[in-house]
Amino acid sequence: MPATAVTPALAARPASRVEAVVDEIDSARRRGPLQQIVVPPCPELLTRLQRAMAEREPDLNAVARIADADVAMAATLIRNANGAAFAGSAPVATAGQAMNRLGLRQTAAIMTGFLARHALPVRHPLLHDFWERATRRAVALATLAEQLPGLAADLAWSYGLFAHVGMPVLMQSVRGYAGTLMEAAARSDRPFVATENANHRTDHAVVGALTARAWHLAPEVVAAIRLHHSLEVLGGQDTEAGVQSLLAIGLVADHLLQRLAAAPAEVDWAMHRDAALAWLNVSDDDLAVWEEVLAPRLDLS
Repeated sequence: MPATAVTPALAARPASRVEAVVDEIDSARRRGPLQQIVVPPCPELLTRLQRAMAEREPDLNAVARIADADVAMAATLIRNANGAAFAGSAPVATAGQAMNRLGLRQTAAIMTGFLARHALPVRHPLLHDFWERATRRAVALATLAEQLPGLAADLAWSYGLFAHVGMPVLMQSVRGYAGTLMEAAARSDRPFVATENANHRTDHAVVGALTARAWHLAPEVVAAIRLHHSLEVLGGQDTEAGVQSLLAIGLVADHLLQRLAAAPAEVDWAMHRDAALAWLNVSDDDLAVWEEVLAPRLDLS
């Protein structure tokens, strides 16, 4: 039997979008505008947590020891386990009890958020509620991921939490970035990232991806952060399905957060709504149900 011919398409398969993003970040870090960006080091406890979670069967006791290493982090787990999502359940009093209720993946996601917030404090008034908004977005994405098959809630949480992390990193690294934020928010003639690039030769999507890569987040999350203002990739053939799902659910989460805050819809929603809903195979009726599910989860007190 003759050997099966290899088609040119298979023989010359292009690099994946995730690989392309990683190559772009690494190249810009070595020789481009990212050379001057100072990324805070990944917290030691987060490195330990990532190492524990990377095991085929993560050691619950190892994760519990990491949680108990910081009293405030343990308190954060307990507060989440006693939150509105678990209304009616008996209150928990220890980090171990909180872990049992939240589950390992959600526990790790909450711990990641706590450690990120303390490793990268945001003090500028233009970003005064940055981590509060990031946490709300993370909760929204993780909640919506639970409604969809095949999308891991912990990846969705990480993407929601870190999507805009490039902003505080730029604020700390680049002179004049505060003025750029005000200018970009005020201009309607070009996208937000266009103003960032015009002023600084980079933008918060690129710097956010750099930070996510330096902190060893999942490659799909790194790529989604890089592409969250390049939503024309939705429905395309050259971007991995997992990345597109994060982008689509992120767009939906942002829209629902705007609705729940009685705020106007964002430009990205108007431009890419149909592509996102088509990718996720959901309808306006689904969005209404998701909004009802999401609302009580946003009580983060």
